[in-house]
Amino acid sequence: MENVIIIGSGPAGYTSALYTGRANLEPLVLEGELSQDLLPGGQLMTTTEVENYPGFPDGITGPELIEKFKKQAERFGARFLYKTATAIDLSQRPFKVMAGGESWEAKAVIVATGATARFLGLESEQHWLNNGVSACATCDGALPRFRGKPVAVIGGGDTAMEETLFLTKFASQVHVVHRRDEFRASKIMGDRVRTHAKVTVEWNSVLDEVIGNDHEGVTAVRLKDVKSGETRELSCSGCFVAIGHQPNTAVFKGILDMDETGYLLTRNGSTRTNVEGVFAAGDVQDSVYRQAVSAAGSGCMAALDCIRWLEAQEGPAAG
Repeated sequence: MENVIIIGSGPAGYTSALYTGRANLEPLVLEGELSQDLLPGGQLMTTTEVENYPGFPDGITGPELIEKFKKQAERFGARFLYKTATAIDLSQRPFKVMAGGESWEAKAVIVATGATARFLGLESEQHWLNNGVSACATCDGALPRFRGKPVAVIGGGDTAMEETLFLTKFASQVHVVHRRDEFRASKIMGDRVRTHAKVTVEWNSVLDEVIGNDHEGVTAVRLKDVKSGETRELSCSGCFVAIGHQPNTAVFKGILDMDETGYLLTRNGSTRTNVEGVFAAGDVQDSVYRQAVSAAGSGCMAALDCIRWLEAQEGPAAG
């Protein structure tokens, strides 16, 4: 039987593994499968430049940062399997976690399965991902490729408004592309965007294609008018897709409490879920910040909550 199974990877999962490893709990981490679209390691695995993670003044690539997370956890006894949890039984302890035809028992579980950015599904959108296409302005907006240049934001909700206002600090002009003639965002956020001197709203328009070249990356987007069907090109150095994220919580539906969009609910400022002995960390329970550093912080919190819970159940010698 395992002391703790960590489901998921990325900054939250690996930080949980580091802390529980240092507590001699020998955590087992189910990282996810190598064949999945989202590689083990989370969204950082598709991020080429990370400039806002503390401790790396010259920046670091996402995969390099993830590798450092994992090696540090391994140093303290964490074990890793390229497995994706396909079912989980939390009805009694020990808990059971299944991945395909295999199963494990655990005294405690930390869920760190993250969230996946929603994209429109265009082939060109994926082709230019991290070469001008991004799903996180807070993560990427300050990069040199976007400074002093026009960019496009796709979306009309509060997330798109927040991304747009953030980008006005760096871009020369921000074009907000929205398929309707009014925003879905709250009125105050929509008003801030509409009245901003550096923002142009492209109403009744959808992204039809992302255009670029191997030297510069993204150079333009092709927009389609939803009423006339006409298309036109808009020059820009970046395309920020801001249509939301999908938490990776399908396997926990009907088992763990979650909000209407699927984010896990934690209790009283802790990482505890509605099931005693099960904790949640990172983007799987965070619809607001969604940063590597905040995910790592909540991974630390989940590990400490888990360690203390196990000690309360069994005494300090839980390992």
